[in-house]
Amino acid sequence: MKKILIANRGEIAYRIIKSCKILGYKSVAVYSDADKDSKHVRSADESFYIGPSKAQESYLSYDKILEVAKRAKVDAVHPGFGFLSENDRFAQEVINSGITWIGPKPASIRSMGNKDVARDLAVKSNIPICPGISDIQKFNQDQLQDQCKNIGYPLLVKSSAGGGGIGMSVVQNHKDLEGAIEKTSTLAEKSFGNGDIFIEKFITNARHIEIQVFGFGAQGSVHLFERDCSMQRRYQKIIEESPAPEIDRTVIESMAASAVKLASDVKYEGAGTVEFIYDVDEKKYYFLEMNTRIQVEHPVTELITNNDLVSMQIKFAFDRKTKFLKQEKISSYGHAIECRVYAEDPSKNFLPSPGKIKKMKFPEIPNGIRLDWGYDEQDEISFYYDPMIGKIISHALVREDAIDKLISFLEKISIDGIKTNIPFLISLLKDQRFLNGTHNTKYIENNLNALVSTTPKFNQISKNIDLNPGRIKIVETDKLKVAHGSKKTSEGGIKVVYFD
Repeated sequence: MKKILIANRGEIAYRIIKSCKILGYKSVAVYSDADKDSKHVRSADESFYIGPSKAQESYLSYDKILEVAKRAKVDAVHPGFGFLSENDRFAQEVINSGITWIGPKPASIRSMGNKDVARDLAVKSNIPICPGISDIQKFNQDQLQDQCKNIGYPLLVKSSAGGGGIGMSVVQNHKDLEGAIEKTSTLAEKSFGNGDIFIEKFITNARHIEIQVFGFGAQGSVHLFERDCSMQRRYQKIIEESPAPEIDRTVIESMAASAVKLASDVKYEGAGTVEFIYDVDEKKYYFLEMNTRIQVEHPVTELITNNDLVSMQIKFAFDRKTKFLKQEKISSYGHAIECRVYAEDPSKNFLPSPGKIKKMKFPEIPNGIRLDWGYDEQDEISFYYDPMIGKIISHALVREDAIDKLISFLEKISIDGIKTNIPFLISLLKDQRFLNGTHNTKYIENNLNALVSTTPKFNQISKNIDLNPGRIKIVETDKLKVAHGSKKTSEGGIKVVYFD
């Protein structure tokens, strides 16, 4: 019987374990001090300790994970999302050890992980990219100012490496350009060891649309339709759905064709997501980036297409000659919506709410509701990691019914011991702009006070909240997107980061 090590934790680790069981494979979990009694450890066939609670010393330590993989004599490694999932060096070391890597080739991870390179590849595939400047080093300050003026403000200064939420600054006018470049480059260097940046046009009225693809190398790629991820806060996605509301289907079809073209041109292998920004006013879309892993929001695609993406990843990794999906055989049925449930307090500026889940009660799960949950009653939500507890996904024939079904289920959930964002999610789902499908990526940010009105005592808080005097601080930071685990701050605390 084949054995798969899951180099991750929480909800996604448990999700992969379930697919392993369906396929008849053994699962191997890894855990830190903070996770020794966690759900994914209890559920796996085998489990191994990999180090202290800090992610840098456990889930981000690929040497330790590789050591376990060899000791456990596993056949494959699945990285999940976040942590080491888009680390090409880790992927290569797994392959060099004679172990199957459940993901794309390291070269694909590397090229798509650098936004400059990814933009160049998009251009070669005749995919529109947002007007911008990639190689800013070749311009002096005056020349750069002229270039930016030609593009038109506002502009977005972005780091070439790492997650888009870290190292990202909106520039409203030429006076702020130089400072934004310096700030973004410095942050990128500290966060990713790479201070390279680029500049692109900032789309004020934007929707965030992503296309799920699956590549078969030289045999080409297919798409499994789109997901609208426009409901986000500080570049953190909160609600995702498919089909995308109030966007012409011809535009979506063009995006999908572009995504397949890019994946096919680079001979991509396995599951991946090509992300686009859609300019609502101009009715144009632009390539944003490609994520070379399974996405948090993959259940949306699974429900509308009736395909198990994680199982597909595993099957293809073990047998590259497995039966290829044909595009004409992939269809979309109904409407699916996912909301991410976080252990956080909306009344305190969404401060993470670590602690023990004392009681947790769900209503009977009806048809059309899927619960992807990483914790049980009496489990501990650690302050060391992303505070996502799980995801709730609804599916119905039409969007209105999917929304109603999701709201009804959320309203019946009871969780004691920690704060959650469930009231805020309900507020979002009942909001008229969301119901009309006319929201954009800045909608939550621009209407935050109104949207949290159901949560009492919503006040701004200090950035540093001492939750455990003498031990640790949680630092609430502004523009965070991709979780690569907890990050030590200069104050000796923990920076909380969120999964894409």
